[in-house]
Amino acid sequence: MRFIVEADGGSRGNPGPAAYGTVVRDAETGQVLVERAEYIGTGTNNVAEYKGLIAGLRAVREIDPDGEVEARLDSKLVVEQLSGRWKIKHPSMRPLALEAQRVLPPSQVTYVWVPRERNKHADRLANEALDAAAKGRTWSSSTSTAELSASRGAVVDGPVVDEAEVEPPPTDTQVGWDVGLGVPTTFLLLRHGETVHTARKLFSGSGGDDPPLTAAGEAEAAAVAAALTGRGITAVVTSPMRRARQTADIVAGALGLAVREVDDLREADFGEWEGLSFAEVRERWPDELVAWLADFSVPPPSGESFAEVDMRVARARDKVIARHPEGTVLVVSHVTPIKSLVRRALEAPPVSLLRMELSSASVTEIHWYANGTASLRSFNENARTR
Repeated sequence: MRFIVEADGGSRGNPGPAAYGTVVRDAETGQVLVERAEYIGTGTNNVAEYKGLIAGLRAVREIDPDGEVEARLDSKLVVEQLSGRWKIKHPSMRPLALEAQRVLPPSQVTYVWVPRERNKHADRLANEALDAAAKGRTWSSSTSTAELSASRGAVVDGPVVDEAEVEPPPTDTQVGWDVGLGVPTTFLLLRHGETVHTARKLFSGSGGDDPPLTAAGEAEAAAVAAALTGRGITAVVTSPMRRARQTADIVAGALGLAVREVDDLREADFGEWEGLSFAEVRERWPDELVAWLADFSVPPPSGESFAEVDMRVARARDKVIARHPEGTVLVVSHVTPIKSLVRRALEAPPVSLLRMELSSASVTEIHWYANGTASLRSFNENARTR
């Protein structure tokens, strides 16, 4: 037989409470044959991803030890490691990779990376296992709702999709038609003005130097303050880092508003890469750089992953919305937090973070509605004077 294994894993905290979900399908029909999910205690995203894959391969072995498998995961790291294209350097990954390779002969398994949105079934299972564990329960297939997509005939990348049975999205999520959305909270996301690191394109996060604005950066902040006059801003919040706070003070002063610091809006911690150029990092940490660019959950050495930044920025967003419902808030922050909010607004895959570019003192506008819907209204508006 030929099978498709869809596996996913997640950690709330990375490391933190972790679980996996896995789905086994008949490759010919797309029919779901097995669903499994399990809470694995405290762990990382990568460990949970491997555990989910191993569980899926074991389920295939129980059905047909000679079966051929296409394993689909949204972890680039796991796919590349098991395909033999990347070295496995982390000590906690090696035994898991060996275990996965021993479940079935390697000649029977191929590994394919898929975007996160094409792995929703397994993702739902993993989250159900985490939610059950938080309530002191064990995940059970009898209470799972993840199989609903399969029962409606919507097969993830499979050969059969019953269009008549796929429910259209609710009309109140169609931004631009103004149907039942109400008044949003508007975020005007402002990247800080230029610093010496900005001009030289160096990694400049929250773990190294906190350079002030240059004279050009101060001029950028003044220019953007003039550009934002009349935009109806009712509050200003900022990252506590010096370059962001200086930018916020200049703009808020021009608008006659107070400034409130929100620690979760700080830039990512780039660890040992702080203060270095991309070329320098590529020369000194080539494998680590490739892994970081490929996997949302991989941090720089001694640094912070995109996934960790994403979680805290989402927390900051929710608090700002709760405090300023239906208001227009100027949010002064940095490249990674702003791109994370754009990615969440669009429900885009993590790789989208690498496809956006933000200029210093640029403005990005997002509307957040009460039902969770978001609308990206502008991106990288630039009021620079040079």
